Amino acid sequence: MPVVRTHSEAETIAFGRELAGTLPSRCAVLLIGNLGAGKTTLAKGIAEGLGAAPAEEVSSPTFTLIHQYSEKLFHIDLYRLDTIGEVRTLGLDEIFDREAVVLVEWGERFPELMPELSIEVHLRCSGEGEDREIEVIYPGSDSRV
Repeated sequence: MPVVRTHSEAETIAFGRELAGTLPSRCAVLLIGNLGAGKTTLAKGIAEGLGAAPAEEVSSPTFTLIHQYSEKLFHIDLYRLDTIGEVRTLGLDEIFDREAVVLVEWGERFPELMPELSIEVHLRCSGEGEDREIEVIYPGSDSRV
């Protein structure tokens, strides 16, 4: 399944639930895409799929920077940070060392601080409305879902 296409917020959330079932219990997932690409919407589905929080309780951590939904799910947003020094103050190393799924929006801006074997999820708007293209790239191979 090279690129998944969704046509509504509900479909993007449903794909997130499905994706959650394929994630290792300890991993970093970089959610990569422009503003409005659906990163937080996908995070809602992943949170539901992991049993960490219902979709309606998941929101963008743009201003708080980190949301912890359970011991097994962290959601981080680095959009408002400009320097490596600012990101280092968040204690990401400690979070990445936990037995948890760590969703990172805008993590591609600081690749040197992300785990080497991060899963990348690329989201793109495609056409009108809520249409999205989602590509999942697993580390260490050309394996794409």
